[in-house]
Amino acid sequence: MSRANEYHPSMLRGLWALTVRELKKWLKEPIILMMAVLQPVIWMGLFGKAMNLNAMFSTNNLNNISIPDAIPIPGNYVIPPVNGVVYVSGAWISQMLQQMFSDVGTSVMQNTFGVTDYFSYMAVGMISMIVMFTTMFSGMSIVWDRRLGFLEKVLSTPVSRAAIILSKMLNAALRAMFQATIILALAVLLGLKVSSTFTPLSLLGIYAAVFLLSMGLSALFLALALRSTRHETQMAVVNLINMPLMFASNTFFPIKMMPEWIQTIASVNPVSYLTDALRQLTVFSMDTSALITDFIYLGVFAVVLSVIGVLLSWRYLTK
Repeated sequence: MSRANEYHPSMLRGLWALTVRELKKWLKEPIILMMAVLQPVIWMGLFGKAMNLNAMFSTNNLNNISIPDAIPIPGNYVIPPVNGVVYVSGAWISQMLQQMFSDVGTSVMQNTFGVTDYFSYMAVGMISMIVMFTTMFSGMSIVWDRRLGFLEKVLSTPVSRAAIILSKMLNAALRAMFQATIILALAVLLGLKVSSTFTPLSLLGIYAAVFLLSMGLSALFLALALRSTRHETQMAVVNLINMPLMFASNTFFPIKMMPEWIQTIASVNPVSYLTDALRQLTVFSMDTSALITDFIYLGVFAVVLSVIGVLLSWRYLTK
């Protein structure tokens, strides 16, 4: 038996080589990185700031209410009435309304979103958005590798098929973690208000949550692309899944305020668990039990989808 037939390459070595190759491809095209980061920044800068829900409950809106200069109130009062009628100043009523409703906006925002300003709530959701977009297009890489002939060359080597899939999953996860760092830094510059429970260790939790969802979602989209030879097919899949994943979650709006049938979808949507974990670590007063639940769900999701992706790669990944 020849030494060539006896050679069994290390899976870790093959995984490392393919992952480095994927990252080098990404770094050679900085325009992709810039566009991936620019989109959430536009959402934060335009939608997040323009959607100033706090202003809806501002006492400044009371100034637009037409109040007469004097309002007659019939009855017996301590204030001496004029012809049996007490006249109350409209300016006095406006002042009383200002005092009564001065804290209503803050209370409504806190009870609805868990934070006192919508931008902080929405900006954290942008991290989930960048994870979705990064992982969704991971399936495109395997389609292009097949069309350019690189996949055929790799499959002709002793490298494990699992290493091929895992390298693309790791690439998507590392890219998402890097982009999440940029988004979080920009959000702080734009006015993100972190909670008192936020610590530098919270960043490790953020990276862990992003990594888990990235691995699970990228495995899903890679599995859908194993036999595909046309990038149009993957684009159709991305466009089909993108909207339900993003809007049937708590990325922009609390699940408890949604219609019941959407709540059912959002309660099993992994993006909801990532977004909640990120908010628990950044802008919410941390609920340890909720955070543990989020990580358990994300961990199970990542493991199950990764195993399915690897098993399908052994069966269906062909030249």
